[in-house]
Amino acid sequence: MKPTSEITAGHAVLETVIGFMGIAWSEKGLIRLCLPERSREAVERRLLRHPGVSASTDQPSWVVDLIASIKAYAAGEDVDFSGVPVDLDGVDDFRLAIYDAARKLGFGETTTYGELAKRAGHAGLPRETGAALGANPVPLVIPCHRILAAGGKIGGFSAPGGSATKEKMLAMEGVRVGPPPAAQASFGF
Repeated sequence: MKPTSEITAGHAVLETVIGFMGIAWSEKGLIRLCLPERSREAVERRLLRHPGVSASTDQPSWVVDLIASIKAYAAGEDVDFSGVPVDLDGVDDFRLAIYDAARKLGFGETTTYGELAKRAGHAGLPRETGAALGANPVPLVIPCHRILAAGGKIGGFSAPGGSATKEKMLAMEGVRVGPPPAAQASFGF
């Protein structure tokens, strides 16, 4: 896993405080990001089942930086992933617009599927927006976990652990979703 200066295709599995995560990249940028799993092997299997994922583990310098940033995020630090190059070859224009709008959301900032659709120039398409985010190949870098259902509900999440993972990621960013804890639900008088 030696750092290289040129962008080459490859993949890496990294251990973070929240579990094993994986990334894969092409000559153009990040093509896959796997959110936490319990084992290195599970992440490796998930990465390598996707076409275009190289078996190489040589890491360009931007990948070395990205790995450090992912580990910092997993440890609870405010990390901005907006500068990470992403290779979305083959993704349709609608999804590209949704992903671009989602990338503009900062750490701890949320919006709804309907509002994101509007920001992307596709007002009135919240369900289609949810479907596009469900197909997001690089969650975290395209922060689909920051998109909520109407009324502040958590909404779906296609990563391992589903909505519970989404809620944990939001909590790491200081965002609380859902009703207050039972002890704070009322004053009790």
